[in-house]
Amino acid sequence: MDMTLQIHMPGPVCLIENVKGQLRANQKALEILSAITQPVVVVAIVGLYRTGKSYLMNKLAGKKTGFSLGSTVQAHTKGIWMWCVPHPNKANHMLVLLDTEGLGDVEKGDNQNDCWIFSLAILLSSTFVYNSMGAINQQAMDQLHYVTELTDRIRARSSPDQDDGVEDSAEFVSFFPDFVWTLRDMTLKMEVDGLQVTADEYLEISLKLKEGSSKEVEKYNLPRLCIRKFFPKKKCFVFYPPTEWKRLSQLETLQENEIDSEFLQQVAEFCLYVFKECKAKTLPGGIIVNGPRLETLVLTYLSAISSGDLPCMENAVLTLAQIENSAAVEKAITHYDQQMSQRVQLPTETLQELLDLHRTCEREAIEIFLRVSFKDEDHSFQMKLGSRLEERWNDFCKRNMEVSSNRCWALLQDIFRPLEESVKQGTYSKPGGYYLFVQETQRLKEKYQGQPKKGLQADEVLQKYLQSKEAITTAILQTDQSLTEKEKEIEVERKKAESAQAAAKLLEETQKKNEKLMEQKERSYQEHMKQLTEKMENDRIQLKAEQERILSLKLQEQKQLLQEGFREESRKLQEEMKNVEKRYKETMDHMKAESSKTKEEMQRKYEQMLEKDRNHQEHTLHMIEKMERDRAQLVAEQEKTMTLILQERELQLRNELAEERRKHEKEIQDIVAENRQIILKLESERAESAENTIKMLTELNELNLKTLGQKQKTLEDHLIQLTEQRDKDTASLMAEQGKIFDSKLQEQEENFNKKIRAQSQQHREEIWKIKKEGFSCSLM
Repeated sequence: MDMTLQIHMPGPVCLIENVKGQLRANQKALEILSAITQPVVVVAIVGLYRTGKSYLMNKLAGKKTGFSLGSTVQAHTKGIWMWCVPHPNKANHMLVLLDTEGLGDVEKGDNQNDCWIFSLAILLSSTFVYNSMGAINQQAMDQLHYVTELTDRIRARSSPDQDDGVEDSAEFVSFFPDFVWTLRDMTLKMEVDGLQVTADEYLEISLKLKEGSSKEVEKYNLPRLCIRKFFPKKKCFVFYPPTEWKRLSQLETLQENEIDSEFLQQVAEFCLYVFKECKAKTLPGGIIVNGPRLETLVLTYLSAISSGDLPCMENAVLTLAQIENSAAVEKAITHYDQQMSQRVQLPTETLQELLDLHRTCEREAIEIFLRVSFKDEDHSFQMKLGSRLEERWNDFCKRNMEVSSNRCWALLQDIFRPLEESVKQGTYSKPGGYYLFVQETQRLKEKYQGQPKKGLQADEVLQKYLQSKEAITTAILQTDQSLTEKEKEIEVERKKAESAQAAAKLLEETQKKNEKLMEQKERSYQEHMKQLTEKMENDRIQLKAEQERILSLKLQEQKQLLQEGFREESRKLQEEMKNVEKRYKETMDHMKAESSKTKEEMQRKYEQMLEKDRNHQEHTLHMIEKMERDRAQLVAEQEKTMTLILQERELQLRNELAEERRKHEKEIQDIVAENRQIILKLESERAESAENTIKMLTELNELNLKTLGQKQKTLEDHLIQLTEQRDKDTASLMAEQGKIFDSKLQEQEENFNKKIRAQSQQHREEIWKIKKEGFSCSLM
C-alpha cells in the first residue's frame, strides 16, 4: 500500500514555527511530508490577522474545525501551519493546506517577519490565496505592499544578470503560484459604471493602471503591476458576511442554518474551484513536487533566511536536484542489484548468459534514473551511475567466477577422493601401475566434465587441480618398473605437451571472453548515449514549452498594456520577452555545450577502456602465440624422440628375426643332412628288401612331413607371437603419442609387415622345397 494512503492527520500541525521572530521547521511536520510520495497540491493562504483565513482552510480540509479561528483581536496562528488530506478530486494526489499567521499584527512591532511569511507562502504553494476584508481599493492595495517587495526577498537565479537593466518578472512567472484574491464581508454591489460585473472582471478592473509619472501614480500602479506581471493566473472570489458581526467570533460553532446561505454557496464555489482547478506544485523544468521534495524546499529556504541570504529558486532546485539525483542513482543501483540477484543463478554456464541479463537490468536501471532525476546538467550523476553499474557488473563477474571455482573444487575433491585414497594405499605402486593410474584419471576427468552447473571456471580449475597432482603422477611414473627409461621420457614429454595444449586452450577462451566484455562495454556506452540523447530532447521540449507559456502570458499582458495606453510599460515588457528568448537560447547553448562535453568525456573514458582492453588482448595474443610455438617445439622434440625409439625397436626386431632365421636355417640343414644319410642307407638296403624299403620310405616320408609340419607350425607361431608383440608395443606407443604419429607408424608398420610376409613366404618356399625334395626321394 502506498505510504500516502496511510497518512492520517486528524488536525493541522505547525510546519514553520515562529519563535521570537526566528523561523524554524518543525521536525514532526517534516516527517509527515517525507512520507508523502505522491504529487502535492499546495494551497497557502495569507492576509491580515482576524480576516477569517482559517475558516476557509478548514472548509478545504472538509472539516468544521481544525485550523484555529481565534476569537480575539490578537493574531492567533503563529508561523505556518500544515494540514495534509487526501485530494477529493485527484486520485493519487495529496492536498497540503498552509495557514499562515496574520499579517500586520501590531504586537510584532515590524513587518520583517510578515515579509518572510508572505514570501515563503508564495515559494511553497501552487495556489496562493490572498484574503482581505471588503472591496479592492487603494487601502487594500497598500496592505498588499508585500508583493512589491518580492524582488527584494526572492531570487530566481543564484547569479542574476545585472546588465539587463530591466526587472525580469519572467523568471518569477516560471515558478510563481496561481493567485486567488478572496474578498471577505463584501457589502458593496458588484457594479462598475452602473454595469453588473463578475468577481474576476472586478479584479481585472481593479488591477488597471493609472496614467502619469507622479509618485502618487507610481505608488498606485506598483502593486497592481507586480500582481499582473508576477502571477500567471488570477482568480477572485467575493464572500458576503456570514452572519451578523456579533456572532462572527462563534462562526465555527454555528450550525449551517445559522449562517447566510449565499455565504455558504460562495464558500462551496471557492472550494470547488480549488479542488478542480488548482494544480500540483511544479518547479521550473516541469518538476512535480511530492512530500520529500516539499520538505527539501522548506529546509532550503529556511536555511537561506537564517543565514541572511535570500531564498533562491535556482539554488533550491539545485539542492533538490543533488538530493534527488543521488537518490535516483541509488534507486537505479538497487533495482539493478535486486533484478540481477533474482534473475541470475550463479554460476552461469556461459558468459553470454550473464551478459544478456546484465544488459537488460542495466537498461532498466538507466531508465529508472532518467525518469527520476532532473537538472543533471553536466550529467555527472549519470556518469556516476555508469561507473557504479560497471563496478556492479565487475562484482557479479567476480562472484560468478568465485562460485564456479568453489563448486568445481568441491566436485573435483569429491570425484577424485577415491583415486587419492588408492594412491595413499599404494595401489598404483607396482609394475604397470602408471597406465592404470592414467586410465583411472581419464575416467574421473570424463565424470567431472559430465557434471552440470560448473560454470566458466570448469576447465581452468581442472587444469590447476591436475597440475597440483603432477608430483604424484611423476612419482608413480618413475617407480613403474615395467616401463623403460625411454618410455618414461616419452610419457614425461607427452604430459608436457598436454599441459601446454590445455594452457593454450585456456588463453584462447580468455581471449574470447575479453572480446565479449569489450562488446558489452560498447553496448553499455551506446545505451547510455541513447537514453541521454532522449532525456536531453525531452528537456529541450519541456524548456521550449515553458518558454512558450511565459511568452504567451507576456504577450497577453503587453497587448493589454497597449490597449490601456501604457506604451512605456509595454516596452519594458517587450524587453523582458527579449530577455526570455535570450536566456532560452543561452540555456539551450549551455545544454548543448554540457551535452557535448559529457559525450566527449564519456567517449574519452570509453576509449581509455578500449585502449586498456586492447593492450590486454594484445598481451593475451602474444602469450597464445608463444605457447603455441612452445607447444609446436615440444611436439617436434617428442616426435623426434619417438622416431629414434621406433628406429631402435625396429632394429631390435630385425636382429631377433635374423637370429630366428639362422636357427631355422640350421634346423633345415640338419634335416637335409639327416635325409641324405637316410637316403644313402635306403639305397644300400634297397637290394635287401624292396618291400621293407618302400614301407620304411613311406614311414620316413610321413615322419619327415610330420616333423616339417611341426617345425613350420612352430616357426609360424613364433612369427605370430613376434608380430603380436610388435603390434602390441606399437599400439601402446601410438596410443601414448596420439594422432600426431599415426601416419608415420602406419607407414613403418606396413613396411615391416611386408618384410615379415616376405620372410615368411621365403621360409614357406624353402619348406615346400624340402618337402618336394623329400617326396622325390621317397619316389626314388
